[in-house]
Formats: sequence, C-alpha cells, structure tokens
Amino acid sequence: MADWNTACLDWERRLLEGRSLVPELPLFEDQRARGLRIFKRLRVPDMRGLPMMGDVAGPWLFPIVEAIFGSYDPILQRRMIQEFFLLMPKKNGKTSTGASIMVDALIINNRPEGEFVLIAPTKEIAGIAFKQARGTIKVDPELDKLFQVQDHLKTITHRRMGSTLQVKAADTDVITGGKQVGTLIDELHVLASKSNAADILVELRGALAARPDGFLIIITTQSKAPPRGVFKSELQKARDVRDGKLQLPLLPVLYELPLHLAKDDGWKKRTFWPLVNPNLGRSVDEAFLERELVSAVSEGKAQLALFASQHFNVEIGLALSADAWPGAEFWEQNAEAGLTLAEIVERSDVVTMGVDGGGLDDLLGVGVVGRDKETRKWLSWCHAFAHNSVLERRKGEASNLRDFEADGDLEIVKRMSEAFESVADIAEEIDQAGVLASVGLDPYGVAEIVEAMKLRGIEGDDRIVGVSQGYKLTGTIKMAEVKLADGNLRHCGAPMMAWCVGNAKVEPKGNAIVVTKQASGSAKIDPLMALFNAVALMSQNPEPLGGRSVYEDGHNLLVI
Repeated sequence: MADWNTACLDWERRLLEGRSLVPELPLFEDQRARGLRIFKRLRVPDMRGLPMMGDVAGPWLFPIVEAIFGSYDPILQRRMIQEFFLLMPKKNGKTSTGASIMVDALIINNRPEGEFVLIAPTKEIAGIAFKQARGTIKVDPELDKLFQVQDHLKTITHRRMGSTLQVKAADTDVITGGKQVGTLIDELHVLASKSNAADILVELRGALAARPDGFLIIITTQSKAPPRGVFKSELQKARDVRDGKLQLPLLPVLYELPLHLAKDDGWKKRTFWPLVNPNLGRSVDEAFLERELVSAVSEGKAQLALFASQHFNVEIGLALSADAWPGAEFWEQNAEAGLTLAEIVERSDVVTMGVDGGGLDDLLGVGVVGRDKETRKWLSWCHAFAHNSVLERRKGEASNLRDFEADGDLEIVKRMSEAFESVADIAEEIDQAGVLASVGLDPYGVAEIVEAMKLRGIEGDDRIVGVSQGYKLTGTIKMAEVKLADGNLRHCGAPMMAWCVGNAKVEPKGNAIVVTKQASGSAKIDPLMALFNAVALMSQNPEPLGGRSVYEDGHNLLVI
C-alpha cells in the first residue's frame, strides 16, 4: 500500500521558504493531471478578459487541486484522502477557488445523479459563490451546453449525468446530511456559531460512509473571536495531522505563522505577509493591507485583533477590545498546566472560596484561591455548573458549554439543587483538609447554598461572608490585575476561564471601574466573578489555619 500520510512536519520551513504546504503524496497520475488541467482551463467570469484559472491563480493552489483529484483511485473507486482543511486569510480567493473546485468536481464526476453542495456562511456569500460558479459555466460555450443553471434554486445540473451542484447559505437554509459525493464548507467558524453545528458536521461526514469516492473540503479564515465549538475542534485536528500527532485521511493546508513568530505583534512585519497571504500581488493588494493596518491601530485593540485574525490568520487571544478587563492581557502567561484543586490545597497554608451566579440563565461559578506556603503566590482553580435548560436558552453558547463539559471544568445538571450540593461538597472537602478560611458569596439569592454549607458545619459570619458587588468590588478587581501582571496569581489554564476572562468588560462608575454581568451582556462571566469573591477574601490576608495535608490526615479530597 502507498503511504498516504498527510503530515507535513517541515511546514514551518516550507512556509518561510514560500514552498507548497502539501507534502509529497503518491497521487494517481491520470486523475491528478485531469483535475488540474480542467481547473486551469476554467475561466474567471468577474475579471477583465475572462482569463483562465491557470493564468491568474497562484502556483500555491495547484498542488492542493492535484491532491483533491489525484487522491482518487479509479480502480477501487475510492478517494484515499477524503477531507481537506484549508486555512487562508481573506481576499486570497476563497470564494472563487471554492466555486472553481466544485465545478471541476462536477465535470469530472462519473457517479450518476451525484450530489455536490457548497455551503456558504451567509445568504450574501452564497449568492456570490453561486454567481461565480454560474459565471464560470456561462462564459464557456461547451460548459454552457453541458450544464443547466437554475438561478432560483442556486443549482447547476449536468444534463447527461443528472449530477447537481447546489449552493446553500448556512444562516438561512436547512443544512442536513444527504447523499453528497462532495461538500465544500466556506468559513467554518461562521457555521460553528450555529447551535447544531456539530450535528450538521456529523451528518455531512455521514455521507462519506456510503460514498468512499466522496470528499469534504473546508476552506476558512481564522475566527473573529477565540475559536470555539466545531471550528476549534476541526482546526486543532488539522494541526495535529499536520504535526504528525494524528493520522487521518485528511490533508491540512494551514497558512498561519508559527506561534513564536506571530506573538507580540510579530505578524506586523511585512516580510511575513506574503507567507500567509499566498495570493499577495494577485487578489491581495499589499497597499490595502498597509492602509488597513494603520487604520486598525488607530481604532484600538478590538479592530486590530479583527484585522490580524482575518488578514493574517492570527488566532485571537483574550484582550479583544478597548473595554476588555485589563487583567485579560496577563491571563494566559499565568497558567500552570495541570494545576488541580487537590494540588492547591496541598501547597497552601490557607484557602478562600468564592461563589457566584446560579440562575437558570446563568452559570453557577466556583472560585478557589490558595496561598502557597513557600512562594506566597496565589493559586486559583475554578469550576462551574449549568442547568441543562441553558443549552436551549443560550443556543449560541451551547457548543462552548459542551466543550467545557468535555474538559471537565463544567457540569450540566438537571436540577440546580444538585449544583448547590456539589458546591457545598467542594467547600467541605477543603474544610476537612483544615485550610478553608471562609467562603464569599454575592449576598443575594444564596440561601440554599448557605443552608447546604451549614449542614456541613460551615457557618457563621466569619466563615460565610457576603461580598459586596458593583463598584465596591473595584479594589478587588484591581488587585487581581496587579497580581496577574506581577505573576503572583496563578491558575490552571482552563479554556472555560480563558473564555470568561475574554468575555469580561469593564464599565466606568465615577472614579471606579466595575466588571459586571450587565457590562458583559449575555456573555458568561460567573466563574470569574466567583474568583473575584475568593480574591476579596484572600486580600484580607487571613491567618494560616494550621491544617495538615489531606494526604497526611487520611481525608479524601474531591478531585475534579
């Protein structure tokens, strides 16, 4: 058997040298040559002179086209690479490339009544994609005879084979699985915002089970926000295949700078621009990028992050806008991978705990802060609970919540009383270790949690403390910022908390600034607010309680 391993372990060197990111593959020569020949002969309908793709497309694109069509085994009638993930910035010809590839596939297809579908992110982009495919057919007399175009259905039909290419919009059309021979998804990160995006992708992949000759192509830019849902998982899978960590019949072609070059605004260096914009000088104008960069810098962090993500495939981090919580800038650098609740209790001479939220439309957040016995640094751990109805109430966040559940940082419960009991269990376990100083809560709506803690022997005004919210929390918020900036507030690096920190927005109130749920809108920040409550108590410098490690006294600390 030929080696169809699609890993590209030298991708960084290839990228820096301007070489193809497609590794050497044992392609079927006749299929490779035919697919590329037809692709190059397709005309571009919206350019003066109607040039052929072979004349205007960059040479970087041709190896991708060769891999798509050259991986088909005509004897076994099986495609050896069934999935393709292409990450490229805006204006690099995604829409025209996608339309031309699908027209090429429709021409080459030998399966009667074969179905092909191109899924665009919006109705407007679907119209552009269909217009591109339609124009490619209409400007070529031979193709115009071969295909019937139905504008109202956004469908192109092969007159002899009966095969079809249909263009659909992810934001308006019903997207379900079917019997597609080939599917192309444009801008996966937009599809990922749909609450049922994971189900859609499962259905689209299901078509490949009965179509070994089929393919699924994803062409996308980087997300305009921190990656989430199916976009996050598909991007990571593509990176893992590229890096040799995972072997699948998937070809990843990712035009992104290595992290060590992209960070600290390294992407602004013009020498890197053609590396991640392979169509620079063709469909991408360098002068345009220069103007837009100047404009984005003047408009602030939010616009600069958006510009970097869309034009240079820089993955957005946490500090996304001018009203972002200042501590977000330092959050990522304070992560201690693998830091657990058990380790915090083991290393700390005293621990405080905060709780926030708990309504049906909220998360119930838990924040724990321990003071390291040796370094005096503050060690933090957070957890959250959600009522299962929030998946319907907040469909746009459902994929995020499912991701956090899979990470083990969030529990979805059928009754909030289960969550209240679990919160009290966490407090009890820390208390039994002899290091719990106090638990801080928003004074409103916490009666059930207070009662659950009382049943576990945690009671009294010195143990259960109401933490004033709003502007009165300003000092606590600023202390958390300073601790993060100085590297003295460490955390476990949970994706859920990165999300919450990214959601946090500040709002001026007189001489104070506040981080509130109102300022942050519908975005969830409850676990962060719980952490602030724990920080408020730790800032009072509680005395060490003299507790022994749970590993010394035999208690079994809850590990989540």
